[in-house]
Amino acid sequence: MFDDDIATVVATVIRAPPKDFILANAASGTAVQDECKLKFLELKAKRNHRYLIFRIEGQQVAVDKLGSPGDTYDDFTAALPAIECRYAVYDFDFTTDENVQKSKIYFIAW
Repeated sequence: MFDDDIATVVATVIRAPPKDFILANAASGTAVQDECKLKFLELKAKRNHRYLIFRIEGQQVAVDKLGSPGDTYDDFTAALPAIECRYAVYDFDFTTDENVQKSKIYFIAW
């Protein structure tokens, strides 16, 4: 019975946004600078950065800060501004219960 209650809550709370919501956000007119794409590929493929922080400049998304590979999560959170919006990508390294090294890349809206 408890599982049924959880399933109901999940089905109610977690659902896809309306189609017009997605289309409105996809057509925002905000461009992404080429440097953003390049730095993301460096983080993903070469692991040159622990994190990337992006800001919106006019009608473009631009690189704001780069974290070095040795930076920690605390370094990342300290680099985020207290009262301004940012987008960020964080490369999180962890060890599983089976003692396997893994990495996940997270996108964060701040």
